[in-house]
Amino acid sequence: MTEFKPIELGDKELFNKFLKTYTYKTYEYAFSTLYLWREMCKTSLAVIHDALIIRKEEKNKGQYFMAPIKAEKHKLKDIVQELMEYKKTSTNMPFLFRDIEEEFLSELQDLFGDKVEYEEDVNNFDYIYSTAELIELSGRKFHGKKNHYNSFVKNYDYEIKDIKEENIGQQCIFFARQWLENKDNVSFQLQYELKIIEDMIHNLSNLNLEGMAVKVNNEIAAFTLGEKLNENMSVIHIEKGNNDYKGVYAFINRMFLNNYFKDVATVNRQEDLGVKGLKKAKQSYNPIRLEKKYNVNINL
Repeated sequence: MTEFKPIELGDKELFNKFLKTYTYKTYEYAFSTLYLWREMCKTSLAVIHDALIIRKEEKNKGQYFMAPIKAEKHKLKDIVQELMEYKKTSTNMPFLFRDIEEEFLSELQDLFGDKVEYEEDVNNFDYIYSTAELIELSGRKFHGKKNHYNSFVKNYDYEIKDIKEENIGQQCIFFARQWLENKDNVSFQLQYELKIIEDMIHNLSNLNLEGMAVKVNNEIAAFTLGEKLNENMSVIHIEKGNNDYKGVYAFINRMFLNNYFKDVATVNRQEDLGVKGLKKAKQSYNPIRLEKKYNVNINL
C-alpha cells in the first residue's frame, strides 16, 4: 500500500506542478491552506497513479481523502479502488472523500453510477463574492456596509500598511494575541489560528501571501491576509479587527481588495462552520453564490 508523508513547506514545488492546470473552486485545495492547517488536520500526501492524493484526519471528521488532483480519467477507477482498500483498514473513516466539489462528484457518478452515496456538507460551503461589488459598495444591498466604511474614514486618522513593511508583521502577531485574550470561550480552533497567523507572517513570500494592516493612532486596528488562488479568485485567509473602531471591518475588507485583488473577479471568504454569528456576517456581504462541498462514499 502506498505510503503517505506529512506535508511540509518543501512540497510547494510538487503542488505547483500538479495545480498548474487544476482549477479548484474551494479554498481547501490551495497549498497554503493545506500547509497552514497541517497539524490540526494531520495532512499528508502521496502520488498514486500519477495523481496527487491528500489525506487528512480531523478530530470530528475522522480520516478522509480529498479529490485526487490531476487524476487522468482512465486511471480514476484504479485510484479510487486503492483508496477504498485503505479505507477497509481504517477504523476511523466514515467517508472516503470530503471537501469534494461538484465537478469531481459528477466524475465519480459517471464512473460508478448509483454506487456513489453523497451528502452536502452545508456548514462548509464557501462564500463567493464579486470583488467589484465589495469594492464599489453600490446600491441598497450595500447601504449598511457603505455607511460603516464612511464612518471609519470620517472618524479616524488612519494609516494603511503593507504587512511586509518593517515590524508590521510582528505588530499584527501581537494584535492577534491580544484579540484572542479578549475573547470569551475561546475554541481550540481559534487558539490554533494564532499559530497559523504566526506561520503566515513568517512565510509570506514562501506562501505567495499578501497582507495589509490598518493603524489608528500608531496602533494596529485591523489586519488581513489573503492570496490569489487563480486568475478568477482570491481568498481571504485571516481578517482581525478591533471593534472599538466603528466600521474597521468594512474598511479593511474594501481596501484590501482594492489594493491587492481588484483585477480578480471573485473573492472566497471561506465557510461559516454552522456558527450563527459567522453566517450572519458572511451573508451581510451579499455573496453571489455558495460553492458546495460534499462528503462521499462509494459502495463497490
